[in-house]
Amino acid sequence: MPTLFRFIATLAILAGLVFAGMFALATFVEPTPREMSVPIPAAKLQPGNR
Repeated sequence: MPTLFRFIATLAILAGLVFAGMFALATFVEPTPREMSVPIPAAKLQPGNR
């Protein structure tokens, strides 16, 4: 039983570290907005070519 408890405790610690890392990234990292352009083929702009 001590081995199972140690395994569960290790998994809980790893899960806590992953959660803390995700929380830190979501809190402290600010994305930089930038413009985006997507080319549209001319065939998509013509209404009669379906």
